[in-house]
Amino acid sequence: MNPDQICTDIHTLGEAKISSPLIKSTGARFSKRFITDQRRVLIQTETEKVMDKSITVEDMPSFERAGPREKIFFDPSKVKCAITTCGGLCPGLNDIIRSIVLELYHCYKVKNIYGIRYGLEGFIPEYGHDLMDLNPGSVSGIQDMGGTILGSSRGAQDISLVVDCLERMNIGILFMVGGDGTLIASKMIAEEIEARNLKISIVGIPKTIDNDIHLVSKSFGFDTAVDVATNAIKGAHNESEAYPNGVGLIKLMGRHSGFLAATTALAQQDANFVLIPEIDIDLYGENGFLSGLEKRIMQRKHAVIIVAEGAGQNYFDSREKEYDASGNLKLRDIGIFLREKIIEWFEQKNMQLSLKYIDPSYMIRSLPANANDSVFCGLLGRDAVHAGMAGKTKLLISFWNNNYVHIPMDASAGMRKYVDPNGKLWQSVLEATGQQDFFIPGEPKT
Repeated sequence: MNPDQICTDIHTLGEAKISSPLIKSTGARFSKRFITDQRRVLIQTETEKVMDKSITVEDMPSFERAGPREKIFFDPSKVKCAITTCGGLCPGLNDIIRSIVLELYHCYKVKNIYGIRYGLEGFIPEYGHDLMDLNPGSVSGIQDMGGTILGSSRGAQDISLVVDCLERMNIGILFMVGGDGTLIASKMIAEEIEARNLKISIVGIPKTIDNDIHLVSKSFGFDTAVDVATNAIKGAHNESEAYPNGVGLIKLMGRHSGFLAATTALAQQDANFVLIPEIDIDLYGENGFLSGLEKRIMQRKHAVIIVAEGAGQNYFDSREKEYDASGNLKLRDIGIFLREKIIEWFEQKNMQLSLKYIDPSYMIRSLPANANDSVFCGLLGRDAVHAGMAGKTKLLISFWNNNYVHIPMDASAGMRKYVDPNGKLWQSVLEATGQQDFFIPGEPKT
């Protein structure tokens, strides 16, 4: 999407007339921290555009800055808030929950906070999932635990039933933590609320280890995933060096985008080959991947390969498509496929091979967040609360151009970002690995 065509207007439930309790709790010194809706963050900051004298900064597309507002929409003594976590696990989910609860409870003095169990299922009566009362005591220490204390689930639910539940519970603000499917569901919930003319705020906090959400520079959990994945690379490198013609093959998350594979390769520069979904792989031929691997083994006696889970799907029969409960295409296992093809190749060459295959995906996603991610989650959670209490809705909290901003769900839901094959990240990977160009020519994904 062209940034100049993005609508950045943020929906509100009405005029914010209530003085923020943050003034009383922190005194005059806090007043300097209040953000007005006129504080903006440019979407694009290229020097050429900024220096274009025919365009003023005010004319350039920009996002509303996140942060506390001096006037809020909801009465803290009466509003009821709910939090739900959806989709796959990710480091930092508990940190997000804890941050939201502590900010609501201590700073805004909101006492009615509920956890919706097992994602969207928790709104549907037939599942019978209990609510969880959330307060500082119930979230104490959860940042040291992996997973999510609220549980999660995949799969679509009847949006009208979700909104019925919000009405019955008299919820004023719903915080939804999840990936692309959750953002789409959040948008649909917000639209149903608008159609019913209800005063319920929907605030999304984007979650994905793949780091592929559109208009989100960095998603929580990604830093932890890179941190842990580097240990897998170290292990694979040690294994490959320890045996004649040793090969370490590591499969990492990345259904459609190779950010984790590429970033991990740069964080732990022991990988010799990195395969990502953005570019189709050429396995065979003189300039193919298998030939390149053979040359590497002949020269150095060992090799380390990182493959993103969505890479190489061009080698599977597209007619055999299956989908999971959330409607996501079930990927074929490129890790197992590559392992078999590598073994077959070296057998045909009558060459000795010692291959170790490592898939740390479930270990990575279920671990607690590292220190950097914990701080990041705290900032996201607090800004989500500020947005909700101010009566803003149908938005997600994003980190963009080194600032925390409000992104309209309409501008992000259903879209994703990709590694630019001509960009600095991927070019740095090529330099770090020294891998040759064994990719099938064609237009990269954008």
